Amino acid sequence: MKSAVVLLPGLNRDRDMIAALTKISGKAPETVWQTDTEIPDVDLIVIPGGFSYGDYLRCGAIAARMPVMQAIAKKAEKGVMVMGVCNGFQILLEAGLLPGALMRNASLKFVCREVKLEVSNANTAFTRGYAPGQIIRCPVAHHDGNFFADEETLKRIEGEGQVAFRYAEGTNPNGSINDIAGIVSERGNVLGMMPHPENLIESAHGGSDGRALFTGVLGIAA
Repeated sequence: MKSAVVLLPGLNRDRDMIAALTKISGKAPETVWQTDTEIPDVDLIVIPGGFSYGDYLRCGAIAARMPVMQAIAKKAEKGVMVMGVCNGFQILLEAGLLPGALMRNASLKFVCREVKLEVSNANTAFTRGYAPGQIIRCPVAHHDGNFFADEETLKRIEGEGQVAFRYAEGTNPNGSINDIAGIVSERGNVLGMMPHPENLIESAHGGSDGRALFTGVLGIAA
């Protein structure tokens, strides 16, 4: 399975994501730049975390309007898997590829720590490596991760099983409504999540709870 990682000015988790994909798949992902209007023939596109364009205007607002995002939207329409982590999640929301919004953390402080996640829907391509309701560990590092959606949108997201991950065991770090930590698109091929699974894939990280997300979506035996 081939993958690609998007590079944007200000992102600082691209190397982590590239390392994770390379280690798990055995093949380095392609990289695409902000001005690219074509994306290689891949099965998975990942937008990593960081602070694209210094988080000016709103987190992800400028990045969402770069040519590469138009190319990603076209790929998503064709069913290609797309994943955005942290700032990548913010970019996907700003680009309209996922519903809802991410606001300033309820504490108004940057949060960097480990949280617990519950696998809310194990029937997506991104979560099929986990058991339903499984609790996993995962690190977070963000200032604007407070997920919000209006009542109608939230009802639809919940009703259609679009919540992939929830903060569990009282570890919600940002005040996200319904403890939502990650959601998928209606079609199920786009995932956005605030926690960083790429930073917990091997014993050197102190655990491998994030590994099953990658083995699942890449179709690799755990």
